[in-house]
Amino acid sequence: MDRILVFGMTENPGGVESFLMNYYRNIDRDRLQFDFLCNSHRPVAYEDELKSLGAKTYHVAARSEDFGRYRRELDAFFQETKGRYRAIWVNVSSLANIDYLKYAKKYGIPRRIIHSHNSRNMDSALRGMVHRLNRLTVGWYATDFWACSGDAADWFYGGRLRGKAVLVRNAISVETFAFSEEKRQAVREGLKWPDGFLIGNIGRLHFQKNQKFILQIFAALQKEMPDCRLVLVGAGEDEQMLKTAAKDLKIADSVCFAGVQRDIPAYLSAFDLFLFPSLFEGLSVAALEAQASGIPVLASEGVIPQELRINENFWTMSLQESAAEWAKRVREIRENRGGRIPSAQVKENFQRCGYEIGTEAARMQRELLR
Repeated sequence: MDRILVFGMTENPGGVESFLMNYYRNIDRDRLQFDFLCNSHRPVAYEDELKSLGAKTYHVAARSEDFGRYRRELDAFFQETKGRYRAIWVNVSSLANIDYLKYAKKYGIPRRIIHSHNSRNMDSALRGMVHRLNRLTVGWYATDFWACSGDAADWFYGGRLRGKAVLVRNAISVETFAFSEEKRQAVREGLKWPDGFLIGNIGRLHFQKNQKFILQIFAALQKEMPDCRLVLVGAGEDEQMLKTAAKDLKIADSVCFAGVQRDIPAYLSAFDLFLFPSLFEGLSVAALEAQASGIPVLASEGVIPQELRINENFWTMSLQESAAEWAKRVREIRENRGGRIPSAQVKENFQRCGYEIGTEAARMQRELLR
C-alpha cells in the first residue's frame, strides 16, 4: 500500500478540512492511505475519524507559538519517517510557510504537491509579503502545483508556474448533504425557531467571510420581514466583535451564533436561504454544500467563481450594493423565485458539472498513484 503525507488539517473544521475529508473518505484505502501532519499538539478536526479509517496523525508545535520547538520537531519527524512516503500533499491558503516542502525535499520525498485553497491574502500584511517572496522560490521545492480554482492558481503561482497548475475540484458527497425534513425540524426545534424564514451562513468568523455585512443585511431585512431569523455557524477571531455588532443593530434576539457544528447537513436542511457575501474565496466548499442541500444561495458577485454555480437557484450580487439592496434581493428570492431544488435534480447537476466526489476521488487517486 502506498502512503501519502498530507498537511492541512487543523483544529477548525473549515473548508480545507472538509475538502480533505471528502476525498479521504472516498479513496480506495486498500490501495492508498493518507497520514496527516498537523501543526498543533491539540486534536485536529475529525481526528477520531481519521484514525478509524487507518490514518496516522502526527503533531508538531505551531511555528507561531514556539519556533525553536517547531523546527526541532519537524526535523525529527522527517528523519524518523524517511523513505515512508511517496508524496507529500501540502494544502494551504497562502505561501507564507513552505517549510513542509523544504523538509520533504531535504529528506527525499520524491513528489511534493503544493495546493492553493485561496485567492487573496487573509492574514497580516507581513504574511502577505512573505507569500509574495515565497512565490519566487516555491518552484525549487514543489514538484506539482494544484489549485481549487483559476483565481487561486493566479494568486499562488503566476508566471511560468501558473501554466503548470492543475485544477482539483472541491468535490463533495451530494447524498451526504441531501435535504432532510426530519433534520430540518430537529434543528429548528433546538433553536426554538420552528417557524419563519431562516437565513444561514457557515464559515470561520473572520473578515474574509464578511459576517458583519450579513448582520447589516439582516437588520435591514427584519424591518420588512419580522419573521426572519439568522444563524451563523462557525467560530473565529471575529466572534465577539460580531456579537457586539448584533447588539448595536438591535437584532441580537433574532441571531444565533451556533458555534462549530458537526452535523452541517442538518443546519443546511433547516435554512431557507444561504447568505454568502464573502470578500474573497478560492472555491468555497460551504457554497457547494449549500447547493447540495438544494437551498437558494445569494453570494458576492465577482468573488465567487462562476464555475461554482451548480444549481439555477444560485444568485450573485455586487458588494458595492448597500445592505438594504441585498435585503431587497433576499425578499425577492423568497417571494418570487421558488425554494429548494429536489435532491434528484441536485445530484444530476453536480454530476454534470464535475463536483460529485465519487468520480473526482477516483481521478485524484489515479493522479497520486501515477
